Amino acid sequence: MKHINTRRTIRKYSTREVSQDLLNRLLTEAGRTQTMGNLQLYSVVVTRDEDMKRRLAPAHFNQPMVTSAPVVLTICADFRRTTVWCEQRHATPGYDNFLSFINAASDALLYTQTFCNLAEEEGLGCCYLGTTVYMPEMIIDVLGLPRLVMPVATITLGWPNEEPPLTDRLPTKAFVHEERYEDYTPERINAFYEEKESLAENQEFVRINNKETLAQVFTDCRYTKRDNEAMSEGFLKALKKQGFL
Repeated sequence: MKHINTRRTIRKYSTREVSQDLLNRLLTEAGRTQTMGNLQLYSVVVTRDEDMKRRLAPAHFNQPMVTSAPVVLTICADFRRTTVWCEQRHATPGYDNFLSFINAASDALLYTQTFCNLAEEEGLGCCYLGTTVYMPEMIIDVLGLPRLVMPVATITLGWPNEEPPLTDRLPTKAFVHEERYEDYTPERINAFYEEKESLAENQEFVRINNKETLAQVFTDCRYTKRDNEAMSEGFLKALKKQGFL
């Protein structure tokens, strides 16, 4: 079993095939994960076709693993299947709302993590693409996603062709709160982020971006207010198009 403390995000893959039997087994086993009301409010679109991967790539800022990975999985929050089932069984569904999206998105993300854990236990490598929620309308159009189906996660999957270094993590005390939430004082922030900020690779990020602090790399370069607001508008527009708003 692959140990969680040594897991790595894999962006480079070998040419070795991911067999359909193995993929089907992992997709099936991941279906045993937690789910609201036992409804399994998710769907997975499997992309192997090279042309389809090229069409998906711009939605993920043309990150090379989208086209180089043998398999791309788009995991969707899906209330359509449940809604159609209800309608065909003389029940009146009421799932065209934001709460239903949140429930389906939670189901979909739980499924995604379980799938990744299972895949990595088999020796496969994964990369989770957070870009899925940045330009969802492109993904909706390419994959032909109908009403009440919304993409929330993408996984590139294949056999690893690299062994990148482990990435840093905050200490457990930075995110675990006992009984009640303990707000972050300057002293606590200094204690929790000191190690991350002192790493050579993070200091290099600061230097090459001409910033004073690592936090400025995130606020001014990687995840800016302007980009977040623009992509929030796009996401809300897509939610409305898909019937959740």
